[in-house]
Amino acid sequence: MPSSTRPKRVRKNPEARRAEIVAAAAAIALAEGLECITMRRVADELAVRPGLISHYFPVAEDLVAEAFGVAATAELDELIPVDRPEGETLEDLARFFHLTTGDRFDGMSRLWLNARHLSRYRDRLRDRVGHQEAQWRERLTQLIRDGVAAGALRTENPEVTAIQILVVLDGLGAHANTERTNRPPAVTAMAITTAERELDVPAGTLAELIAAQHDPNERPWSNLGTPDVMT
Repeated sequence: MPSSTRPKRVRKNPEARRAEIVAAAAAIALAEGLECITMRRVADELAVRPGLISHYFPVAEDLVAEAFGVAATAELDELIPVDRPEGETLEDLARFFHLTTGDRFDGMSRLWLNARHLSRYRDRLRDRVGHQEAQWRERLTQLIRDGVAAGALRTENPEVTAIQILVVLDGLGAHANTERTNRPPAVTAMAITTAERELDVPAGTLAELIAAQHDPNERPWSNLGTPDVMT
């Protein structure tokens, strides 16, 4: 009998298969929205049966929440890495603002808008959104604390300052779906100027560092392979 040319199916261990499913769902969320994450849609993306997806995620809402968490964690890990070189707080802060400015950030801003809207009706997603928001606050607060300890930044309350910066970024991100070509530069740079004012950094310092870090070949976030598990 002639040998079959059909490729042999490779059985993956449960951890790898689950990570693959979540990564595919996260990619769908970024490209199409969280509403488009269904068992069949993810199965089609991975060329498997829907039953395989439901085996790992019997409740679709769990997959939606996990997908958002993976995308949001990948974003945060790039914006403010856990392992940062010591003594480079201003550069790290400038990099953070550089990555949260412009079209590159809009995809995640849209996903955050999407998740916050849907979380009104979905308990599991609401828990995940709250968890990710806390991660943002903690990571930026720690960056500011490190800067204060090194003498590069000055603020009496790093957590309050971090929240002020994030509120401005959220406000700017809320317009990710609208036309912004006529936005005044002073508005576009509002988060940066807020940080300089609240952290006692000379005006224009972060803008200069951001300009020095500009890379025209930057690519969007792509580290969606490892799910973030809530504890």
